[in-house]
Amino acid sequence: MPEAQNPVPVEELLERVLGTVQTLPDFPLPLMDTLGLALAEDVHAEVALPSFDNSAMDGYAVRAADVEGATAADPVELPVVGEIGAGQASILALSPGTAVKIMTGAPVPAGADAVVPYEATDRGVARVRISEATAPGRHVRRVGDDVERGEKLLEAGTVVGPRQLGLLAAVGRATVRTRPRPRVVVISTGSELRDPGTPLGEGAIYDGNSFLLAAAAREAGALAYRVGIVPDDPHSFREALADQLVRADIVVTSGGVSQGDFDVVKEALRGDEGMWFGPVAMQPGKPQGFGTVGEDRVPIFTLPGNPVSAYVSFQVFVLPAIRKMMGVGPAVRPTRTVTLTEAVKATAGRRQYVRARHADGRATPVGGHGSHLLGDLSQSNALVVVPEDVTALPAGSRVQALLLDEEF
Repeated sequence: MPEAQNPVPVEELLERVLGTVQTLPDFPLPLMDTLGLALAEDVHAEVALPSFDNSAMDGYAVRAADVEGATAADPVELPVVGEIGAGQASILALSPGTAVKIMTGAPVPAGADAVVPYEATDRGVARVRISEATAPGRHVRRVGDDVERGEKLLEAGTVVGPRQLGLLAAVGRATVRTRPRPRVVVISTGSELRDPGTPLGEGAIYDGNSFLLAAAAREAGALAYRVGIVPDDPHSFREALADQLVRADIVVTSGGVSQGDFDVVKEALRGDEGMWFGPVAMQPGKPQGFGTVGEDRVPIFTLPGNPVSAYVSFQVFVLPAIRKMMGVGPAVRPTRTVTLTEAVKATAGRRQYVRARHADGRATPVGGHGSHLLGDLSQSNALVVVPEDVTALPAGSRVQALLLDEEF
């Protein structure tokens, strides 16, 4: 893919990205470290849940036949021969005509086939009066009621959330094979940039891009490393990049890829084998660069310097790369059909990503087209996608949109 003169379609660059990045190798991780990661193995239950018959209530373990016909007016009285708490199994068997006090979760002794809850008894200690009949199996959790031993619990590719993690722990898994979080190094270039909290000075601006992109990478599930600001000097950029490659699975830069005299990233990397720079038929985000650098051929995304362009480019190109590395599908954020509340104009030949506020299936455009309008971006939670061959959409149009806060 040589350096482009004419804008390339979004799909062409995206195809190159997804064809270049590889899913990261999997390895076993402790359970608490797997939250948000994709399983790299099918998980089968090595034990049943429950693993023994246990009580679903605080009450008395009995034989159902021994309390047949019991009512409040004519209760059945049984001797209490012991007590079983959760984690205890001091009574192995229940003789006919007797009862055992039992706590929730405690093992039901052999011979008992039901549990009468406290509410249906006088809570007796030596003898108990039972005022309600029961049926075999009542208030008893049987072995394997929830999960049978050997049952497939989770498939490879499943993202581990709190519920899945709890299930893994419940069946005794201390570790599970998952794919790690990609390490994403974010570099901002520009001699005019300053870190937040420092004096600005004449002609300087605060560096919001690196925070924006690092936060987006972290939200996507990656480990994000924000690097200090790199001035507009190719040598300084190459040095900073070389220092960071040892901890990077992906490098993301912002700025320095357009057609200006100080486009440091483009100047520093233009001659590298595998690097591509050129315009993409999209707005915002037209100037782009992508390739691999270093001995390990680490993928690098060189995004535009305007914050909205950088963020949209992240959503369209970098996010799919992170998700592919993590083994999470789908890699590309799916679009949803929404209704425009206001008319939208677009530029022919470019795919337009219009900032919008989405609620209840309706999308309202936010602000103007300027790629520097970070305030408008902060008020948006969707990007309405206007196809390349469309120049105007009236209010009420049914369109596709990327819902930025949607989990997928």
